[in-house]
Amino acid sequence: MSPLTSVERSLRSQSTSNIDDLSQQLLQFDIQLNSNIPSTLFISDLHGAGDRFISILRGRFGMLYQTCMEALPKTFSSNKIQYIVDIVRKQRYFEDETVKMDIQDVITCFVEILKYKFSTIEHNISDVIQDEYRDIITRMVSGLPVPDPVYEVEIISHRIIEHMALAIKRILLDQIMVLGDVFDRGPQPDKIIRILMSKWYRNMIQYVFGNHDILWMGAAAGNRSLIAEAMRISSRYDHMELLKRLGFNISGLIKFSKKTYPAKSVTGNFKAKTAQARSMEKALAIIQFKLEEETIKSHPEFEMESRLWLKRLAKMVADGDVKGLNDTHFPTIDPKNPNKLTKEEKVLIDDLEKQFKTNKKLKKLLRFFFEKGETYIIHNNMLNIHALIPSTQAGEFDEFLNRNGRNLLNYIQRSIKRIGHAYLSGKKQKEADLALMFYLWCGPKSPFFGKDAMKTFERYFLIDKTTHKEKTLFWAKNLETESFKKKIMEEFGINRIIYGHTPVDFTKGKSMASEDGVAINIDGGFAAAYYNRGHALVHTPHQLYGIILPTPEEMKKASTNLETVPLSVEIIDEFPAPVKFRDTAEGREVKKKRDQIMEILKNRY
Repeated sequence: MSPLTSVERSLRSQSTSNIDDLSQQLLQFDIQLNSNIPSTLFISDLHGAGDRFISILRGRFGMLYQTCMEALPKTFSSNKIQYIVDIVRKQRYFEDETVKMDIQDVITCFVEILKYKFSTIEHNISDVIQDEYRDIITRMVSGLPVPDPVYEVEIISHRIIEHMALAIKRILLDQIMVLGDVFDRGPQPDKIIRILMSKWYRNMIQYVFGNHDILWMGAAAGNRSLIAEAMRISSRYDHMELLKRLGFNISGLIKFSKKTYPAKSVTGNFKAKTAQARSMEKALAIIQFKLEEETIKSHPEFEMESRLWLKRLAKMVADGDVKGLNDTHFPTIDPKNPNKLTKEEKVLIDDLEKQFKTNKKLKKLLRFFFEKGETYIIHNNMLNIHALIPSTQAGEFDEFLNRNGRNLLNYIQRSIKRIGHAYLSGKKQKEADLALMFYLWCGPKSPFFGKDAMKTFERYFLIDKTTHKEKTLFWAKNLETESFKKKIMEEFGINRIIYGHTPVDFTKGKSMASEDGVAINIDGGFAAAYYNRGHALVHTPHQLYGIILPTPEEMKKASTNLETVPLSVEIIDEFPAPVKFRDTAEGREVKKKRDQIMEILKNRY
């Protein structure tokens, strides 16, 4: 007799004498397996564009038209579908001379849309329909007869349409998959996180870490170079209001920066617009370089020695060999010991470290990442990652810390969870864990970064622009080969790879998806610092399609002209029959549990 599985032991340890308990579990699993997959939105690299995210989220990324098209009869013309869409948006019935549909026709269409959306198990009808007409609408969706006044008394019909339209809006989206990088570039990462963690969205959100999230998580956990870097990037983009909202006291930083690096001495390629922020940006850059060089020297396994610039810089300045530099004012760099912090720098970073580790507002936001975030997520047979899986030029999975592929990502996931637990509980971090967070932010074999180096130093201080280029490693090229895509699919048991991190400019003829639809890049430069556009991906039971999002200018123009915001849609795949949960990797796991319950019922009852 074969040994019991852990699931069987768990099931048998329950009160299996009660057949109803097991029957309920079995029936619930069957309902789940036979339901449609959830309609899921995938989006990446929001980079602090809070107001823009809200405006696009409010419009549900064009999903209303697509949902109506999938739910209503194939014989419906595009005019009819658009008419139904407009009634849902306005939440009121109105007549259209070109589309001959009366109130009963519209209510019938709304019933079909709600039936379609309730064919997943993501929503409970009692939670979606408001109290006043819940019983009547539930009867209609269930195919039961309803009183004649529903269609014949105009005021009742109009109110029911309003309630049904609101319900449809609420359940357009079943799940949202965010592939990382809420922080940096834009000024409102906190606004985005509050939306994601709100009661309205939290349960439908799945989150994959991005390298900019890792930066702030590592800083809050206590990595001193990442603290300097998070503050430097905030200064670079003039995010003083963000720092104020988060409750940081930067008075000491301002005083030190103005005194040590007055704006007139900041001649390097610094981006901050105000004199104060430029001084801060340079002061923090020097502190950052000193601290990260300590980490690199302490961890030769990172193989990042090429990033050790300060000794070379000190020698260039001491020798007067500065023709290749655009900035020569470095009063805090000791030529004999370039990595050593000055007394004032140490006081400053000690203070910032304490603030990061004890900041309650920041901890509330980062708790969402540490508790909700994952290194990768498999959803609907698709692997969701932020940037890449480290790979070699030969198309093999590359090794880091003696691990590769799925094993590497699992190891990183465990490490981040351990770091998060220590941070959230106020426990002391391990030095190796904090160093790992630095590597995950900018290391060449990090699954969140994937370039040969982050060349912040070169871009700031070296005139030769050829030194500024950050060489992308082998991910993109490898994804062009069938063998590498097959390797990923076999490693993770999936059939598509969804990723972000590197923006794709569709205005230059580039597509989100590979020709075979297996590899899909959903980073279209959402923030103003990039293309100000962005991509999104939608997976419904009937279709997989990409959406090229409008720019703020396009949205403003459409609003001014009372027009629909333009959306470019890239159809990636269409399914002849609606995809069921049982067809997914997650469904196969549920089916195993369902079969084990069935076996117990057969054997014991």
